[in-house]
Amino acid sequence: MDKRRDHRRSKAVEAMIFILSFPILCNRKEQILMMKKASLRIRGNVQMAGFRTFIKTVADSLNVNGFAENEEDGNVKVVCEGEGEAIERLINSVKRNSPSFVRIEEVNAVYEDHKGEFRSFERRGVDVPGEGESEMVALMRSFDKKGEVMIGILSSMDETMKGVKRDTNKTLEKQDMMLEKQDMTIDAIDRSKEEIVTEISSLRGDLKLYMEEKFAKIEYELEAIKAKIGMV
Repeated sequence: MDKRRDHRRSKAVEAMIFILSFPILCNRKEQILMMKKASLRIRGNVQMAGFRTFIKTVADSLNVNGFAENEEDGNVKVVCEGEGEAIERLINSVKRNSPSFVRIEEVNAVYEDHKGEFRSFERRGVDVPGEGESEMVALMRSFDKKGEVMIGILSSMDETMKGVKRDTNKTLEKQDMMLEKQDMTIDAIDRSKEEIVTEISSLRGDLKLYMEEKFAKIEYELEAIKAKIGMV
């Protein structure tokens, strides 16, 4: 009888434990189902601006694991795992609250099943110390990379300045041509003005001579009329 009683008590305890832990197990199952993995490809001016550090800070605050890595094409790759809501909040922060030096053109997100690959969130890249590597070595490699980027930027600026110089020279040439045309127009106006003045002077002379001849003729005719009527 004692054995049966102990067995029933043991079964009752197991049942009670199961009943008490059932909500916890269900909640854990729901959390597992809500977990997601996302791979982000972020395009734009997003490197050498503290962007990965920003992403890591946000990911740590949301308990999201994974990594942010600079790619050779200038983009930033982010692979992250965590609760679906936390993943979406991370993506929204990347789009809306990024550092002022960052210029994001596009964020592409691809979702996968949660695999639990990561235990934390980390930055990756040549400027991040590897295993057994000092901060100084990583920093020097980072400077080399930044130097290459600066050389590319300066080369692009040089080409831009050459283009501006060519455009400026073309503009100056056009201005010189316009000034030459203006000078020619002014010369033509001056010549026309002189011709008009000469023509007016000639007309005035001809008109004066015509009027003098006309008045002389009128005086002659008046004298003839006076002689006929005996006034002279």
